[in-house]
Amino acid sequence: MDTITRRRFLTASGVVAGGAIALGGTAYGLRDILGFRDEERPAGAKTLVLVTLYGGNDGLNTVIPYADPAYAANRPGLTYDPGQVLRLDDAFGLNPGLAGLHRLYGEKRLAIVRGVGYPKPDRSHFRSMDIWQTAQPDRPGNTGWLGRWLDGVGGDPRLAVSFEPVLPPLLAGATSAGATVPGGAVKLPRIATPEVLTALSASAPGESPAQARAAACFADLVRVRDLMADVDASPEDSADTAAPPLDTQLALVTRCIEAGAATRVYSVSLGGFDLHADEKEAQEALLAKLDRPLAAFADRMRNRDVVTVVYSEFGRRVKANASDGTDHGTASSMFLMGGGVTGGMYGDPPSLTDLDDGDLVHTVDFRDVYASVLSDVLGADPGTVLGDWPGRLDFS
Repeated sequence: MDTITRRRFLTASGVVAGGAIALGGTAYGLRDILGFRDEERPAGAKTLVLVTLYGGNDGLNTVIPYADPAYAANRPGLTYDPGQVLRLDDAFGLNPGLAGLHRLYGEKRLAIVRGVGYPKPDRSHFRSMDIWQTAQPDRPGNTGWLGRWLDGVGGDPRLAVSFEPVLPPLLAGATSAGATVPGGAVKLPRIATPEVLTALSASAPGESPAQARAAACFADLVRVRDLMADVDASPEDSADTAAPPLDTQLALVTRCIEAGAATRVYSVSLGGFDLHADEKEAQEALLAKLDRPLAAFADRMRNRDVVTVVYSEFGRRVKANASDGTDHGTASSMFLMGGGVTGGMYGDPPSLTDLDDGDLVHTVDFRDVYASVLSDVLGADPGTVLGDWPGRLDFS
């Protein structure tokens, strides 16, 4: 098969469009990660799994201040009654869609950080996500906070892996970048027979290393598809429930960790949280899609040094809008769980009455959380990554 034909096939199949060639040397196949062994990995080194909730998850209907009169007063039609929430204490409870995380909290395995944000918040999805992923609120730069960490540990892309469609900015460094691995639902063209796949994965004269890696990634999709078929059939997954994208991504992370891959950071995501209308049931369903695979992952990783962090680019405004939804806001909550994390609530809850132009005033800077993750999970100096940021939270 000639190079031009193969390139057209890759493009038509969505491999190139999915970022494999566009991201050049950062596109890897699952085999590359499973086979990644690093004898230099420090003994007892922990692994970070970062879960991004795209769209701006409504923090007030996630960690619910059900006992605060201002909660119900500002959100008629969106509030949960005290009898509906999954109680954490006499003032706060979790959304009913988070039964698994509620169990983890009861086992002191889930840390909830309230009131997380940054100074002069921006309500734009893109700008705020840039701020969170670069950890530079004043002026988001061209490097992500974990990309800068990667620069400092040698730059091997396989140390920081994303199972998202394209590499997120947070894994882009100044001199290196993390790896993106094809994931998600695998749908191969009918003509993708074993013979065709063999031809596609073979090297072709005159093509660049990036194009060669893209072809190898395409062949690797078969392995990902077979892996997910095994996962869907496993006892841990119900046979009558289609696996949502986060299930798929976390199943791949599980496969890599249990295979002993030396990767230190995994990035996964779940979108759809920009709920300006008819929010209540839609958000609860989305949180359930987060809860089920995340709680199962936490249980499976219980005896491993794996820490999972969940965040979104911003919360929502305190007052509901006229469409039974909420508009872009500011401070929200973060979740942490896993090795060395002591469960409980951290940070002061933001006031629902002392607002900044209708928005919550943050009580914890997200860089405090990042600094703790860099130090306690990745064994790095937070100052070199976060520009000498002095803050830190202690989750031990």
